[in-house]
Amino acid sequence: MSEVILSANGLTKTYRQRSGRFGFGTTLVKALDDVSIALKPGGTLAVVGESGSGKSTLARCLLQLQPLDAGEVLFEGRNLAAMSGAELRSARRHLQMVFQDPFASLNPRMKVGEIVGEGLLIHKLGSVSERRDRVMRMMERVGLSAADTHKYPHEFSGGQRQRIGIARALVLEPRVVVCDEPVSALDVSIQAQILLLLKELQAEMGLSYLFISHDLRVVRHVADDVVVMHRGRIVEQGEVAQLYADPQHEYTRNLLNSIPGHRQMAGASK
Repeated sequence: MSEVILSANGLTKTYRQRSGRFGFGTTLVKALDDVSIALKPGGTLAVVGESGSGKSTLARCLLQLQPLDAGEVLFEGRNLAAMSGAELRSARRHLQMVFQDPFASLNPRMKVGEIVGEGLLIHKLGSVSERRDRVMRMMERVGLSAADTHKYPHEFSGGQRQRIGIARALVLEPRVVVCDEPVSALDVSIQAQILLLLKELQAEMGLSYLFISHDLRVVRHVADDVVVMHRGRIVEQGEVAQLYADPQHEYTRNLLNSIPGHRQMAGASK
């Protein structure tokens, strides 16, 4: 087995942003500046940083949802940008995403069973009855019921909607799942439940997670390795335990010091 399932090499992405008093001027903003990462099979790589650091742009570029200015993304050793349309569609089945906002990411006009099973239909996987069975099994696996497939998104709480989003991503049996701030819109008590569910599913299905977050408290409980981004660049990376114990970059130290109780914990461990 390869030591890396998804990697990015030298990613660069620049946006034009309106500037000036009346918005007539433009400035160039580097959302990604020579970013390289490597995700191990079955592992969790966290990408952390404040809003505007480039985390979500990285996620979209990895999934080929946005074009890059430079660099390459390799999935199982193959360059996604060099794939034909049919090859890329096939690869995308194995590269799924769980979105930040469980309210905005579900079509309110579709029943939950249709939402979860849409990917199976797009990729022409199984017969009608086989797709229905897969949807129901996945719904139950994420803590919902088969009867919930007949309901609409507005009938569920935020945590339940995020479970639906997870079911939608995992029903295709992907190899890599990009989790873009998957618990930031949820109450703290619900966050813990969703994080535990994600870890259980990872162990059962052999999933590899790229976990996007601004919250190092969350990252500590889910990730093996971590990349810290600031203004489009990687300023520090390494194993989670090592980064918490001995952060090297001032920006990382500031992020850690913003966690309530972190200084006392760090002092006690010395």
